Amino acid sequence: MAQDGTTRVDSWLWAVRLFKTRSAATAACRSGHVRVNGERVKAAQGVRIGDEIRIRISGFDRIVVARRLLVKRVGADVAAECYTDNTPPPPPKSEMALLPVRDRGAGRPTKRDRREIERLRGERE
Repeated sequence: MAQDGTTRVDSWLWAVRLFKTRSAATAACRSGHVRVNGERVKAAQGVRIGDEIRIRISGFDRIVVARRLLVKRVGADVAAECYTDNTPPPPPKSEMALLPVRDRGAGRPTKRDRREIERLRGERE
């Protein structure tokens, strides 16, 4: 933990086991998938106790609030105590949009296929 009560966001995300590697946490920050208190941050941005961190992982937002600052990676039990998970439950499978499935090797979709896909996604009426 640093002198002023902050820690790097990429280091903290790795230490509390939200990312498997620190470089993955840094890449997520660089690509804009990490927000601290609603603002996009760089990897070196400081995290304080009480900050809300939003992480975009595989299309869903994970919302955590920092309760304790860590610099080094710790066990899963200790890591779970360092943040509060405020992530809403995922929607049920029945409510999730169905994605069109194309056979492997079917080639590029035709113009008609593309229009049907867009209509299914709700992009076209």
